[in-house]
Amino acid sequence: MPTQPPLDPVAVLGLPRAALPRHIAIIMDGNGRWARQRGLPRIEGHRHAAAAVREVVTQCARLGIECLTLYSFSLENWRRPPEEVNALMALYAEYLASERQEIMDNDIRIVQIGQRERLPATVLRELDATAQLSQGNHGMALCLALNYGARAEIVDAVRTLAERVARGELRPGDIDEAAVSGALYTAGLPDPDLVIRTAGELRVSNFLLWQISYAELHVTPVLWPDFHAPDLYAAIRDYAGRVRRFGAVVEKRDNVIT
Repeated sequence: MPTQPPLDPVAVLGLPRAALPRHIAIIMDGNGRWARQRGLPRIEGHRHAAAAVREVVTQCARLGIECLTLYSFSLENWRRPPEEVNALMALYAEYLASERQEIMDNDIRIVQIGQRERLPATVLRELDATAQLSQGNHGMALCLALNYGARAEIVDAVRTLAERVARGELRPGDIDEAAVSGALYTAGLPDPDLVIRTAGELRVSNFLLWQISYAELHVTPVLWPDFHAPDLYAAIRDYAGRVRRFGAVVEKRDNVIT
């Protein structure tokens, strides 16, 4: 059972709960720039980023957000210097172990999306332990995109569907959008309503390419280690002020989607 009290979105955001996104996905960018601006090694930016992660995770959970996905480590990130990658992996293992009580206090359920291959045994051990401990929780799903790439995810989904066809479990003509969605790593989770990208970058960087087809994008110049609750609130308010058409037309005279 959660021990942290919920936040009233009307009091905190001036918005009714129905106006909040069900699923927020965040591309956390700017850790290296944050460190460089302060004359620090890049890994110090990643260390300070952990505090931003904790604040945003806790705020989203207490606001009643159904799912929060964090782009934690991409398949492309293996191209970084080995010492930085090794330090990042040590930080992930440390975070997963140190945040278990916070996760339980906020009734959060941990989900990992991405490939397990190449992840160090220490990370997998802490990830599996935290996921198992939290699997009975009923609050927000915290989806960690770790060793993740959207193109690889789609390729894996296509391969899964092809294998089902080869076994006679599925006819090619029955493959539709629902079948593809069900074969993705995110099966069972709602598609993101809001994608936040920090550090002012205007690209999606191979992140949830299928799932964010109709997501609202919010880009902020704030570097991720400096991203705090007010920045999260600003993004949610920005989202709530959008008119989501989903390909339809909004008649201005009566604001009816047709």
